[in-house]
Amino acid sequence: MGAGEPDVVPSGTAPGALEGAVRERLQRVQDRIRAACARLGRDPTGVRVVGVTKGFPAEVAAAAARAGVVELGENRVQEAREKIPAVRELVGEDAVTWHLVGHLQRNKARWAVQLFTWVHSVDSAELAHELSRRACAAGRTLHVLVEVNVAGEATKYGATPERAPDLVELASRLPGLRVAGLMTVAPQSPDPERVRWVFRALRELRDRIRTDRGLELPELSMGMTDDFEVAVEEGATLVRLGRALFGERPAAGIAGTELPGGIPGPAVRGTTQRRG
Repeated sequence: MGAGEPDVVPSGTAPGALEGAVRERLQRVQDRIRAACARLGRDPTGVRVVGVTKGFPAEVAAAAARAGVVELGENRVQEAREKIPAVRELVGEDAVTWHLVGHLQRNKARWAVQLFTWVHSVDSAELAHELSRRACAAGRTLHVLVEVNVAGEATKYGATPERAPDLVELASRLPGLRVAGLMTVAPQSPDPERVRWVFRALRELRDRIRTDRGLELPELSMGMTDDFEVAVEEGATLVRLGRALFGERPAAGIAGTELPGGIPGPAVRGTTQRRG
């Protein structure tokens, strides 16, 4: 977050106050994206913000949509099954484009196809086939990204850079799927420059696949609150932002944590990878 930016969105139960707070944060994020693009001569309209609402209630997601964050991401299918219908009740069926940015198990593919337009975390041929089958059964086309574990971290999901090209080509041939590009999660670092190589490597991998396999792959989903400006400088088209827009999430396993807008938060059990 920028210097002097509060740790949480200011409290206040009025939806308008919450919407205004998110809109201010979105403006600061967009200013930083424009500055990063200017350093490289990029068009800032080529970078989209996905607001990651993991751990926040539907009211916060709806306020974000009203504030102009019209692409929202969730990490868990189970949480999304409750939240997405509630948000649609609040802001309308088509107000938000939903992205699944967390790891997806094959047994949750049916729900993922029903709930999301984008899945950022295709990391195996088995999952690609299951998503294809479910998308065809639902009469839908699902936008997918192949997740790549660029840094080779044992705790992270994703195809290896060596196997990613074959997975991209396989998925691109499956009905019901539109392979739009690649996604990665960089290692955590207090200095974003130390993970620049991860974003550069993903872009270079995408470019090689384009050349070698003849695929367009226009999207690169990379960069989060702590490093999105560096990711933009390296070619990100989708940045996944949670804290930059909404502040800190509720502590894991603690019910009743106060969220932006003074709304009590749910208990959050277990841990997941950092995704926004």
